Amino acid sequence: MEPQEIKKKKSPIRFIILAVVLIAGGYFAYTKISFALNHETTDNAQVETQITPVLPRVSGYVKSIAVSDYDSVQTGQLLVQLDDDELQAQLLQMEADYKGAEADILNAKAALNNATVGLKVNKGNISLSEVKKQQAEDDYKRNQNLFADQAITRKQLEDSRYALEVASQQVSNSNSDFGAADSRMAVLQASIQKTEASLDIKKAAIEQQKLKIAYTKIYAPQPGKLGKKNVTMGQYVQAGTPMFSIVNDSTYWIVANFKETQIKKFYPGMPVDIALDAYPDLKLTGTIESLSDATGAKFSLLPPDNSSGNFVKVTQRVPVKITIKDISNYRNILRAGLSAEITITTK
Repeated sequence: MEPQEIKKKKSPIRFIILAVVLIAGGYFAYTKISFALNHETTDNAQVETQITPVLPRVSGYVKSIAVSDYDSVQTGQLLVQLDDDELQAQLLQMEADYKGAEADILNAKAALNNATVGLKVNKGNISLSEVKKQQAEDDYKRNQNLFADQAITRKQLEDSRYALEVASQQVSNSNSDFGAADSRMAVLQASIQKTEASLDIKKAAIEQQKLKIAYTKIYAPQPGKLGKKNVTMGQYVQAGTPMFSIVNDSTYWIVANFKETQIKKFYPGMPVDIALDAYPDLKLTGTIESLSDATGAKFSLLPPDNSSGNFVKVTQRVPVKITIKDISNYRNILRAGLSAEITITTK
């Protein structure tokens, strides 16, 4: 009997598996391609909020600290107090100088009043001198007539002439005294104005000093949560030195940096899907609020200059600000700086 080749039947399972794989791969590729054509995505996105640094407006030693790291604070809550003993002592000295300036004004006004009285006396002296001069003139004229009639001696005539010259000089002296007194009045008035101006300067300095003392108490400029403190008790802090920051925990948004080739169809109000890396099962939604008018590179410390000759084209990214819907439901879990993945449907 001749050996016969036994033909093994090929199992159809392998074909079924291959078909399933091809179908699944085709469906996966179709969905990916379809998704890519109708959506724009980026994982270059972060949760943002307002972070306000707390800075002292005056220098001084830290007297007390009323908060701890990561405490919640309200607007106007006392955070830090600086030692104000030296400023208080300076204020007392300024107030004493101010009272001295007030006394100087009173003295100047009293001197002006005396000068006013003296001026009136000078006017009276002028009037009296003019009367005496008129009398001397009349006597001299009468004596001239009497001398012509040889009723009096020459000596009597000369005595009346001398009396007229003395009266004339007295009038001149009285006028000079009045002019000097009038000039002194102007000097005293100018002195009063100068003292009053000095008083205003001292008053402004006192108000400024009071402001400095008020600045030794540092209050929270906004509600939120503190960051890590950079100040300790007894430390000397310079004006403008950051002590800590307050993170606004009531307002959050997202800044997503899309490639310049992705933003062609973006517009404000466009719906957005948000996925946070910290909470992968949580799905948030939002809308595009605005698109930046400049790429992120233009805000860098050293923006690129393509005219330098060493040019390499790099795809730029444009910041897109996204508001989060129903944010009140997520304030307890949102943190500034959290990474997010953004998906925007373009069709």
